[in-house]
Amino acid sequence: MEGEDFARVDWWGAELEGVTFTRCRFHDAGLEELVTRRCVFEECVLTGVRMAGSRHVGSAFLSCRFDRATLIDVVWDGCKLTGSLFPGAHLRPMTATECDWSYTALRGADLSGLDLSGQRFREADLTDADLRECDLTRAVLDRARLQGARLRGTDLRGASTDGINWRAFDLTGVRIDLAQSVQFAAAHGALVS
Repeated sequence: MEGEDFARVDWWGAELEGVTFTRCRFHDAGLEELVTRRCVFEECVLTGVRMAGSRHVGSAFLSCRFDRATLIDVVWDGCKLTGSLFPGAHLRPMTATECDWSYTALRGADLSGLDLSGQRFREADLTDADLRECDLTRAVLDRARLQGARLRGTDLRGASTDGINWRAFDLTGVRIDLAQSVQFAAAHGALVS
């Protein structure tokens, strides 16, 4: 489906498999308890959408806009959210497993306390995001923007952090590994040998 308008549609509890939506609009749609399997949403606008309790398996939300979306209790399992924007979206609690959040805009998002271990956030904008008590072990954070992010209690051990601006955020109470501590020291002018 391409260019369709699904504004205020009510798909509560619906199941979709293998469907592709391109440049479709889902303004204020009721997608609670929706289940998608291997579906693709590309450049779709999901402003004000309600997706509480929905489950997405192997689906892709590519360059979509989730303005003011309610994504409470959503399960993302092996999904790609590459390039999507989440301004004002409610994202927690949620469950995400083996997902790709690369190039997403999660600026100011509340992700506190979530298990995001092993997820890909390559070049994601996490500026001012609340990541307190997050499990980001083994996550890919290469070139992610973390300016102003709240990280107290976050576990970054084993995360890939190439190109991170270690001077842009406070590491108080953050768990890091030896390689990351060397990157941090070098970013602050230490001569590491």
